[in-house]
Amino acid sequence: MNSERVDRIIARAEALCRERGVRLTEQREAVLRLLCASGKPLTAYELLDRMRGVLKNPTPPTVYRALDFLLGQGLVQKLESLHAYIGCTHPDHPHAGQFLICDACGEVTEVEDAGLAESLRAAGQARGFRAKRPIVEVLGTCVRCTAKRDQ
Repeated sequence: MNSERVDRIIARAEALCRERGVRLTEQREAVLRLLCASGKPLTAYELLDRMRGVLKNPTPPTVYRALDFLLGQGLVQKLESLHAYIGCTHPDHPHAGQFLICDACGEVTEVEDAGLAESLRAAGQARGFRAKRPIVEVLGTCVRCTAKRDQ
């Protein structure tokens, strides 16, 4: 992702945090910036390695605390199947995360399908189940990797 877009995401995150009465600290901003700039999901330890070039003496608890905050504010999403994190493309409103994950190149695309979210909510409700984080991860092959394979 280009630096101008990352700067816009950070500015929006700062504004959202101010509106919510919480602080986007230097560590939290660094984690968010690294996730948005990476173009791919990162694990906590990949973030820690990258933070060493940004912050003085980052530690695993620093990264995990920042991730917990960013998750709580809806600024990042956790991809359970990859044990990795990605910047949220729709942080200004609560929504269920739906991701298309290419298992060939690692590209992740976030989609927001209200119909799918409602269908899952209704299915859970019919069974007395209340989801905490209704995230859908679909593993497959992106269009670029499919095209390469078919050549």
